[in-house]
Amino acid sequence: MSAVVRLNHAVLYVRDAGVSSEFYQAAFGFVEVSREFGGQAVFMRSSSSDTANHHDLGLFSVGAEAPRPPRGSTGLYHLAWEVGTIEELASVAEHLSTVGALTGASDHGVSKSLYGRDPDGIEFEVMWRVPREDWGEDAERGAVRTLDLAADVRRYGAKPADG
Repeated sequence: MSAVVRLNHAVLYVRDAGVSSEFYQAAFGFVEVSREFGGQAVFMRSSSSDTANHHDLGLFSVGAEAPRPPRGSTGLYHLAWEVGTIEELASVAEHLSTVGALTGASDHGVSKSLYGRDPDGIEFEVMWRVPREDWGEDAERGAVRTLDLAADVRRYGAKPADG
């Protein structure tokens, strides 16, 4: 059996695929690849995704009266989207706050993470991976600490060029 390389895409049941598509476009800059079955299914790709991948996210409508997922029940807890720089994470924090989707933030030692919910209450994480050489004791444990994003931007952000 071959080893899995990475998560290729996620598919979510949502109340309204069109509404959710608008959210993921506004919150993350995702672009629609296609709408199928009369708009009941929407396939999306991150604007920075490898275009060799058809889609990163699928949204399937299940109807306006569908119940929200009960917190703490068996099933998906959250999706984690990764950004490339700590500055991008800070920008995402500001943007998610502006669109009313930011619900929390944590420093996991190995990553810096933001948390939020989409229009259906589905939780997501946006994270930046800390350089491996800075993991320290967190490499062998699951840490949850208060995130100080401003301090992390100063520590890990782009350094001005000498000159």
